[in-house]
Amino acid sequence: MDRFDAIVIGAGQAGPGVAGDLAGRHDRVALIELEQVGGTCLNHGCRPTKALRASAQAAYRARRAADYGVHTGEVTVDFPAVMQRMHTMIDGWRSGLHDWLLSLEHLELIIGPAQLHTSGQGPHRVTVGDRELEAPEIYLDVGARASAPPIPGLDQVAYLTEVELLQLTSLPERLIIIGGSYIGCEFGQMFARFGSEVTIIGSIAPREDDDVSEAVATTLREEGVRIVAARATGVEPAGEGVQVNCADGTQVTASHLLVAAGRRPNIDLLGDDHGLEVDERGYLRIDSRFATSVPRVWALGDVNGHGAFTHTAYQDSQILLDPDRSLDGRITAYAMFTDPPLGRVGMTQAEAETSGRRVLKAELPMSRVSRAVLDSETTGLMRVLVDADTEEILGATFYGLSGDDLAQQVGLAMQAKIGYKAVRDALPIHPTVAEFIPTLMSSLTEL
Repeated sequence: MDRFDAIVIGAGQAGPGVAGDLAGRHDRVALIELEQVGGTCLNHGCRPTKALRASAQAAYRARRAADYGVHTGEVTVDFPAVMQRMHTMIDGWRSGLHDWLLSLEHLELIIGPAQLHTSGQGPHRVTVGDRELEAPEIYLDVGARASAPPIPGLDQVAYLTEVELLQLTSLPERLIIIGGSYIGCEFGQMFARFGSEVTIIGSIAPREDDDVSEAVATTLREEGVRIVAARATGVEPAGEGVQVNCADGTQVTASHLLVAAGRRPNIDLLGDDHGLEVDERGYLRIDSRFATSVPRVWALGDVNGHGAFTHTAYQDSQILLDPDRSLDGRITAYAMFTDPPLGRVGMTQAEAETSGRRVLKAELPMSRVSRAVLDSETTGLMRVLVDADTEEILGATFYGLSGDDLAQQVGLAMQAKIGYKAVRDALPIHPTVAEFIPTLMSSLTEL
């Protein structure tokens, strides 16, 4: 039995920071990772997809060069080179993280599947292969993975998740994507720009207000993406490819199928003896300081159901390591990295309408934002929502140029509990997209 002061399971966005901090206190720490350090974000999430997005954006800008008075020849995409650029970046980051972890005194990095056996009275036990480890404290950062919806026939075809898609070496001729949320929309637009014939099956950006969802769908359609806003009811082989049957009678065939219809927490990978309570969605139950139902076991990142983003997982580790902080009151901003991006924080308009509050709203099309006009990037809208009685900013949606950064700016004001009038009175920089946030705060009307 190997005895440690703490065991961290999972080397995603939260685990390495916690393990490094504990090791820095001269505790003996084991950090266990199933396969590759870096988690979803680094290996097959945020970073590789944004590297591909940059290539897709470059191709799109080159094809639009004439709009800016610049003339090019035929624009082609070297897909293997695009993928190699991405892999070179990711391999470098992963190697750097791996080397840093190996350099830490008092920390042992172990690669392999971990099985957790908790004890309410004494140290907890973890098995990794033929090794048995024991520690009084366990920190879980085991993340989540793509889930396959119960579509008849899906298990009879070689479908892809984002993990397999990112390993392709040749461009799919025709790509079907089941799921129109973040992953589906981002990959759909990227692969259409690379030259694939793309069909997305499902509702587009379903968490957003209807008009915002339709604005995203319109952008995708204008770039040649076919959208079938119906439920997939069956999947079957079709020659060397696949056919998807939809509830509205539509049948779509393609060479490749990407399933991007939800994610599931990786709790099952810990075995059947972890003894941890889960909520109605299958995520680990935690309190505001990440404590699970078992004493001295904490859960961070996607597995705790309090945010499915890299930035929430990373902040989980920061909060955990600061005894003066907790999850209470965290304002979560997020973005969908289509082009243009969709950034949002707080309430949607639909949520505000049913909140029971007296709500003020201001909205502006991106076509009236001078910087967007100058850049010929006028797709989208800006929207803010405010409580008329408390002056509290309730939420904001930005679909358009710099939408990701704009949502973060409003999120900072919300987190700091700054009323809308203080934001309205701030001096903006011209010409920026953000200069229109004070303008919005000056033109509020009752919802």
